[in-house]
Amino acid sequence: MSTIGPGSEALVSIDSNLLGIASTPYRTVIAPSQDLERLSPADGLCLADCRSHAPVFAGMVVAAASRHYVPSRALSVRALLQLPRLARTDGVVSRRRVIAELNHCAARLRHDQQSLSELIPRDEYGLSDLRFVGLESAVADRIFGRLHYLRSARAGSMNFALVDPLNRLPVTLCSVSPLEWKRVGRQLRTQFGIPLEGAWDVSRVYSFDVAPANAISYLLGRVRQWIRRELPTAQVLTTAVDPNLGFTGSSYRSANWQKWMSIAARPYLYVDGLYATPRQLRARFGDANLSHLRATHSEHRFEQSRARLLNSAIFCSRLRGETEQVAPADCRVLRR
Repeated sequence: MSTIGPGSEALVSIDSNLLGIASTPYRTVIAPSQDLERLSPADGLCLADCRSHAPVFAGMVVAAASRHYVPSRALSVRALLQLPRLARTDGVVSRRRVIAELNHCAARLRHDQQSLSELIPRDEYGLSDLRFVGLESAVADRIFGRLHYLRSARAGSMNFALVDPLNRLPVTLCSVSPLEWKRVGRQLRTQFGIPLEGAWDVSRVYSFDVAPANAISYLLGRVRQWIRRELPTAQVLTTAVDPNLGFTGSSYRSANWQKWMSIAARPYLYVDGLYATPRQLRARFGDANLSHLRATHSEHRFEQSRARLLNSAIFCSRLRGETEQVAPADCRVLRR
């Protein structure tokens, strides 16, 4: 255990060798009594109903999560990432295809859980019992690489977590990286006077089902305190919130972050039926242009969503002083 900064609380770095515990079944959910698979499979669900967790979609998620013994919250996000691939231009997906995709996503999520079962916390603790720590990259990368909906970690990040007091397993974790999004950086400089080198991005967040209420907002508050103390040139934290995945930014608002701008939506991209970011495409194939990829990698299937998607919100938190609200008229929509 080492203390970071005068008068600061201990910030512990977790060694991956200390994280082995006996594997036990993952926490499950209860399926509703109604047999959802008998519901008019030809009828469609619109993406708006899915991302708002309308009762029919919510019931489908719970049924699939129960069948595969996976957490319904994580399953819902993964499915929402995949459903735009299946939606028509009007945003409608047949119930049959929604059910099939939920089961595919649940099976993959179950496999991902099993691959790092020794890192999954199973005991519930109150927020005051959890410890704020610096998390070893090897541990954070495994969790983000398997359980985060993007299934990847951001290289070169600092990682932080709230860990349980007994097994010291991460319950809620995040990664923080220098801001690389130059369009956001330019807007921060132009509108708020913040240089690019003063902006740091919360690039990944993941919370296990056993996390107590408000764990994410509490972790964000502790991260803000640490960065303000240890990185004197840092001025602001940023993050992107994608409402197409059902995210509303409530944890950021609870931590006193504010929406400062938006990013115009672009189609989701897929390789062989699985979502991929442009960054992942460039890392894997050297290009993110689907026309080029289809011409040069015919052994793979490249697709993009056709339905209209919602803009992502950029939430920000000043590291010193209060984070000001931005009036809707002054909240710029940035093009990608």
